[in-house]
Amino acid sequence: MNKKPLSEFCGKGSLVGMNVKGKVVLCDRGLVDRLDIALILANGEQDGFSTLADPHVLPATHVSYAAGQKIKAYIKANKQARATILFKGTTLGDRTAPAVTSFSSRGPTMVCRGILKPDIMGPGVSILAAWPSRGTNKMKNPRFNIESGTSMSCPHLSGIAALLKHSHPTWSPAAIKSAIMTTADIQSRRGTTIIDQDDQPADLFAIGAGHVNPLKADDPGLIYDIHPAEYIGYLCSLGYTNKQVWIITRMSIKCKTQRKIPGGQLNYPSLSVTLGRSQTLIRTVTNVGQGNSSYYVKITPPIGVRVAVKPSELHFTKVGQNAKYAVTFIRTNETRLHQQFAQGYLLWVSAKHSVRSPISVQFG
Repeated sequence: MNKKPLSEFCGKGSLVGMNVKGKVVLCDRGLVDRLDIALILANGEQDGFSTLADPHVLPATHVSYAAGQKIKAYIKANKQARATILFKGTTLGDRTAPAVTSFSSRGPTMVCRGILKPDIMGPGVSILAAWPSRGTNKMKNPRFNIESGTSMSCPHLSGIAALLKHSHPTWSPAAIKSAIMTTADIQSRRGTTIIDQDDQPADLFAIGAGHVNPLKADDPGLIYDIHPAEYIGYLCSLGYTNKQVWIITRMSIKCKTQRKIPGGQLNYPSLSVTLGRSQTLIRTVTNVGQGNSSYYVKITPPIGVRVAVKPSELHFTKVGQNAKYAVTFIRTNETRLHQQFAQGYLLWVSAKHSVRSPISVQFG
C-alpha cells in the first residue's frame, strides 16, 4: 500500500485550504484520475519514462520519473520557483520506438512454464482511435479519442491476423500466430535494443517474440502449425477435467485416454524450458515459402546454456512440406551465481527468410 499523503497525488479535497490559485501544481501519478486536474503529472519510479498523451480537462503536462525528480529538486531549492506550461508543437525526442510501457503485461506465466508469455507486443500507447459518438456536436461528442492499453493493442493484432487470414485462407489460427511471432522485430526502428520503461533493454518477459511486423508476417517462410487434437492433449496435461475440456472444445473427451502433451512439447513458435542438466524439445515446421529451399540453423545461446540442434539444416522440395528437428538444452558451468533466467534465440535462415524463435530458460 502506498503510504504517501493523498495531497501528493492531488486527491479530491486534499488541496482544500492550500494556496494553489493561479499556480502550477506538481502531483505524483497513481491514485487520481489523470484528467481531472491541471498540473504537472510526475511518474512514480515504477512507471519510469512511460508517459501518455491524455486529453486533460485543463492545461497539464505528463513527465517521466527522472524529470519529476528534477522538478521536485528545483521546487525545494527555490522558494520562488516558477513554471509555465507551453505547447510548442510536436517534436521528435530522443526516445526510441517501439518501447515497452510500464503497464504492459509481463511474463512468465504461472500456468505453464513450458510456454513463453507474452507472445508478441504491438502498438498500445496513446493511439488515436475511432470513438462512438452520442450526438451531433463534434466538440462535445468527438468521433476520435486517444486511448492506451489492451483495448488498443488487441485491435492492432486482431486486424493483422484478419489480413493474414485473407491473404492465406487455408492457414490455421496457430499458423497465423506463428507467422506473426517468428517475423517480429526485436530491435527499435533505429536498430537498437527495444527498451523497457526504465530505459533498460527489455527482456523476453516484456516483448515475447518482439514487436509485430505485418509485412514480414505475410511471408514467414516457415510456420509452426498445431492440430486441434494437440491442444486437447495440452489441456489434459494441465489437469483440466473432462467437463472443462468439453466447455472449451465442445467435444466429449476422456483425458485418461489422451496422449498428454506438456507445454514445452506443444509445437509452439517459442522455446521455453525449466532446466536441470539437460532437456530436449521437438518441433515441426511447415514450408510456406519457395518450393525448393534450404535453411540452416543459427543460435544465440542463453548464458550458461549450450544449445544443440539436429538436424542443423532443413531442405524442402515443395510448399506444404514438413520437417522435424530436435533442440537440446544443456546447462554449462557458465551459469551465473543466483541466475534464475536466461534468454536467447534460434533462427532458421534461408536465402530469403529468417525464422526466429525466442528461447527462455529457467534454471531449476
